[in-house]
Amino acid sequence: MIKVLFVCMGNICRSPTAEGVFRHKVEAAGLSNQIIIDSAGTHAYHVGNPPDQRSQTAALKRGFNLSRQRARKVTAADFEEFDYVLAMDQANLDDLRSICPLHLQERVQLFLDYTNSPSTREVPDPYYGRGDGFETVLDLVETAAEDLLKQIQ
Repeated sequence: MIKVLFVCMGNICRSPTAEGVFRHKVEAAGLSNQIIIDSAGTHAYHVGNPPDQRSQTAALKRGFNLSRQRARKVTAADFEEFDYVLAMDQANLDDLRSICPLHLQERVQLFLDYTNSPSTREVPDPYYGRGDGFETVLDLVETAAEDLLKQIQ
């Protein structure tokens, strides 16, 4: 069993999008019984809340339903439980590494480091932006999710 955790700051935009997209791709590949997927935030701002409505709307247009997810904060147990702890950006990567036990540091990486065609190393936070920020997140996440799944397979 492989376990993948996606992490952003509040767990309402980027990481739930990554969770939803990756889950969809894993299900399509028939690997749901072999890969466990979750998401979390480095901060507890939105614990218990569903993903941002703008994230849900953009994702649903592409066939990804995020409505059942609820925000949670990363816990110390996550570093033991998950094989991949994938941060959406450098700031969250730094936060994760600061609380991750030294012997598990190799599990904590940037999500976009797994893509074969990186146009950037970070998934930008669309929360305060306008326009197509949520579409940009989906573009990056879809590509990286496909590449991550290929590497796991």
